[in-house]
Amino acid sequence: MACYFDEHDCEPTNPEEQYRQNALLELARSLMQGLDIDSGAFDLSDWDQRLPPPAAKTAVQTLSVVIISPEQADKGVKCPVCLLEFEEQETVREMPCKHLFHSGCILPWLGKTNSCPLCRLELPTDNPEYEEFKKDKVGVHRHITWVKSLLMVLTVFP
Repeated sequence: MACYFDEHDCEPTNPEEQYRQNALLELARSLMQGLDIDSGAFDLSDWDQRLPPPAAKTAVQTLSVVIISPEQADKGVKCPVCLLEFEEQETVREMPCKHLFHSGCILPWLGKTNSCPLCRLELPTDNPEYEEFKKDKVGVHRHITWVKSLLMVLTVFP
């Protein structure tokens, strides 16, 4: 019985070359599947150009209510929107990112957009289109990261 390599008139490859070839195939598959513009995978609409929609009413209603401690008042902690210092025993709203705001400052803001004015942490919205956009954006980011890692492999094994 003839050897496989003799039958196909080829030579066995070393493991590094095989790894590189597999990485090239994976990259090609990834580009063909994940970057298919016609499929709509990259149709991220124009949300990147617009202000995100308001925060979901339930997300706003469930924001923590915090009472300013004497220590916080002594440190001169301020509302990042109006820049007024919080008073001891004052009731304020706390975002999930732990930033504190006067209710009168953060509630109108969240009625216009869904993110913290300081760090841009996003709250959920009641807009299904925008929520889908966020999922797609995360998926595209993961895909790009994965493609970059494949490209790194290709540069390690030229």
